[in-house]
Amino acid sequence: MSVTTERQDPGVFVAPEKPRRGRVKCVVWDLDNTLWNGVLLEDGDVTVRPAVVEHIRELDRKGVLHSVASKNDRDAAMAKLTELGLADLFLYPQINWNPKSGSIRNIAKALNLGLDAFAFVDDQEFERGEVAHELPDVTCVDVTDLDEALTRPEFRPRFVTDESARRREMYHSQLARDELEEGFVGTNEEFLASLEMSFTISPARQEDLQRAEELTVRTNQLNSTGRTYSYDELDALRESPDHLLLVASLTDRFGDYGKIGLVLVEKGRDVWWLRMLLMSCRVMSRGVGMVLLNHVLRLAADAGVAVRADFVETGRNRMMQVTYAFAGFREAERNGAHVVLEADLGAVQPPPPYVRLEIGT
Repeated sequence: MSVTTERQDPGVFVAPEKPRRGRVKCVVWDLDNTLWNGVLLEDGDVTVRPAVVEHIRELDRKGVLHSVASKNDRDAAMAKLTELGLADLFLYPQINWNPKSGSIRNIAKALNLGLDAFAFVDDQEFERGEVAHELPDVTCVDVTDLDEALTRPEFRPRFVTDESARRREMYHSQLARDELEEGFVGTNEEFLASLEMSFTISPARQEDLQRAEELTVRTNQLNSTGRTYSYDELDALRESPDHLLLVASLTDRFGDYGKIGLVLVEKGRDVWWLRMLLMSCRVMSRGVGMVLLNHVLRLAADAGVAVRADFVETGRNRMMQVTYAFAGFREAERNGAHVVLEADLGAVQPPPPYVRLEIGT
């Protein structure tokens, strides 16, 4: 089966907007009169709202993360969440007396997610209004409208993959990594070596495609063009003799990151075109984007072809542009936000010693 990926004229190359479906990646919850009935510091014996908890657990099963932004006494609130058996559901809970917009900013930074990936649920109009004013990209929901809101496309991912179902667990593993890094004495390379990382690159299989589509939809900062691909498009490209679709996964001594990288190459007779390169933001600081890119360059060098890459400046993917630059790519053409980069195949770098590279077949 032959498939062409049309290279549009640079003057008209436009990266499509991310689809609305499944856009919300994290829901931030108020506590008093939202997660539970009553005000903790006034009533003491608050009662949890079972329907809200079930919504949280259902979204969690679909890979949507959760956190807390509550004006409350932190120790008392965390003790109540622990007593209710709910504390483990929430990542980086922000329980303080500061504006909730600031709390959501802190959560977004900790999770390395864009603000447009967040929803905020609160019973008070004032709090929702403050967040909406300061963070207009955040979806604000009145808890009384929760049942209706959760039927909207942005709360409903198209696929629930293995990575989706384990996403919270993966972030908890990341907390352990962060704690180790914070107290680590040594160089960054020594810290990365201590993680005992194993990076696997394989041709995409059909069972990888749901996660591959999810990666194109969810990844913003480390996506070279911002383009999304559907399951059917990826399946056709996977079977095309003129294309190479690779999937990358990562593990370390703390656990499995899952499938975190995707690359699409259009193989011409004299030039290979990198149509897409993306990495999950969760591995931004691990250096594996360079490992994936250099693997493609080695394959091209072995095939005796040049390599060019499409890059579209989206305003959020600066780190991917830096990755290309460190790999020896230089700008060959530009028209507005669309850039064509060309690789120096004499500058191909071996995998760093702190990563064990495995090539699947």
